[in-house]
Amino acid sequence: MRPLLIFLFTLLLTISAAAQQRQVADQIVAVVNDHIILQSDVNQRLFEFMQQMRGEAFDEQMWFYVLESMIDNYVLVEKARIDSVIVSDSEVDRILNQRIDELVRQLGSERELERAFGQSIVEIKAEYSEQFRQDLLVNRVRQMKISRINITRPEVIEFFNSIPRDSLPIIPESVSLSQITIIPPPRAEARENARNLAVQLRDSILNYNASLEELARRYSDGPTASQGGGLPLLNTTDLLPEYAAAASALDPGELSEVVSTAQGYHIIRLNERQGQRISTHHILISVPEDELDEDFAVDKLTAIRDSIMHHGESFASMARRHSEDRNTGPAGGRLIDPQTGQRLIAVNQLDPSLYRTVLLLEEPGEISPPRSYQYGEDNKRAFRIVKLNERVEEHRANLEQDYQLIRNFALQQKSQRILSEWIRDLRDEMFVEYRIRVPEYDPMDLPDPLAPEIPVDTGTPVQQEPYPGAN
Repeated sequence: MRPLLIFLFTLLLTISAAAQQRQVADQIVAVVNDHIILQSDVNQRLFEFMQQMRGEAFDEQMWFYVLESMIDNYVLVEKARIDSVIVSDSEVDRILNQRIDELVRQLGSERELERAFGQSIVEIKAEYSEQFRQDLLVNRVRQMKISRINITRPEVIEFFNSIPRDSLPIIPESVSLSQITIIPPPRAEARENARNLAVQLRDSILNYNASLEELARRYSDGPTASQGGGLPLLNTTDLLPEYAAAASALDPGELSEVVSTAQGYHIIRLNERQGQRISTHHILISVPEDELDEDFAVDKLTAIRDSIMHHGESFASMARRHSEDRNTGPAGGRLIDPQTGQRLIAVNQLDPSLYRTVLLLEEPGEISPPRSYQYGEDNKRAFRIVKLNERVEEHRANLEQDYQLIRNFALQQKSQRILSEWIRDLRDEMFVEYRIRVPEYDPMDLPDPLAPEIPVDTGTPVQQEPYPGAN
C-alpha cells in the first residue's frame, strides 16, 4: 500500500483519538490564499504521522515538518484550481468506501466501527470526504508533475559515481523465479456431501423458517460465521465472481440457490444494494482439507513439467494456460517482489516453503518437482512447480548488474529535487503567511512526512487477492 493510501487508512483509524486531543482554545498558524491552517489541524496531522512512524520519538521540529507539508498541500490545491484539475465525487466515494470497508472487516461489523468513532457511517463519510478529496487532489497534481520527469543514462552514471564506494549497498543473493500453481479440487464424494448439507440448510431456511444467522453460527466455515455470516457493503468486484453474480441477481431479502465457488458451497441472502455495492449474509460449507484430491494436483503439475522439459512447451505459456494463481498466472508465472516490484527477489526474503524449494535449484532453467505450499489469504493448501530463471550472488551494487535499481534511486532523487523546487516557485506566486514564529530554516530543506510516495516504475507489482466474499 503506497504512503497516500496508508495515510488515508490511518486517517480513519486514528481520527476519533485525534479528535479527543483537540483543544478548545485554537489559533491560526498559517494562511495560504484563502485557506487557513489551525494549530489543532497541525496537531491532528502530527498525531496521524506519529501513528505511521511507530517508535519515532517526538521532537518540536516534527510539528514544523507537518506544518510545512500542510502549506505545500494547500499550495498544490490552489495549483489544481488554477489548472482545472479535479477529483470526481465517484473517485472520492470509491476510496472512502474502500477504507470504510477495510475498517469494517477489521472491527467485525459496521456497528463496531460506529461505536469506535462515536458516529454513524453516514456521518463519518460526510465529515471526512473533503479531506480525502484534498489529499487525492494533491497526489494527482504531484504525479502529473512527476510523470513528466525522466532521467538519462549519463545522469544515472553521474549519480552512481557520486556515491563513495564504501557507501554503496551490499545487494544480497537474489533470484528470479516463476511458478505454476494448481489448487487440488475436492474429492467427488466429499464435494457431494458438502453440497447435500448446503441443500438441507437452504431447505430449513425456506420451508421451516430456520434462521440463516443461527445456521451460519452452527455450520458455516466462513470467517464471519460467529457474526451470523454477515458481510458489509462491498463492491461486487471485491467478491468472488460466482458469489457476486448470484447475489446481484437477487432482490433484497431473497435467498439464492446453492452457489458453487472455489471455496465451497454457499447459501446467500441479499440484504441491501447500493449501485455496485451489496451487503449479504451467507453460509459457506467447504470441503475439509483432508478430503482434497492432492494426487490430481501433483499429477497435473508433473505432466505440465514433463511437457516443458521434454516436449518444448514454454513455461510462461503453460503458466498462462494452467496456473490457478491469479497474481502470477497471467504474467507467465513470474514472481515479483511485492515490496520493490522487482523481478529479482532477495533469497533471505523468500517465504520458508519457497526458500526450501529454491535451495534445490542450482542452475537457471531448472524446474522443481511439485511442492505443497499455503496459497492466498485463507492459506489454502496448493501445489506448485517453480522455475529458477536467474540467480545473482551477493555483491556490492554496480552499474552492470543493478542499473535498473540504481536508475530508480537516481530518478527518485531527481524527482524529489525538481518537485521541491517547483513547489518553492509556486509558493512565491501565492500568498503564504505565517501567524506564529517559526524557526530559521528553508522550508524546502525539510523532509515532507505527509507527501505521497513518488511513483517509480519498478515493474509489475503483485496484485491483491479480491476479497473472498465467500470465505
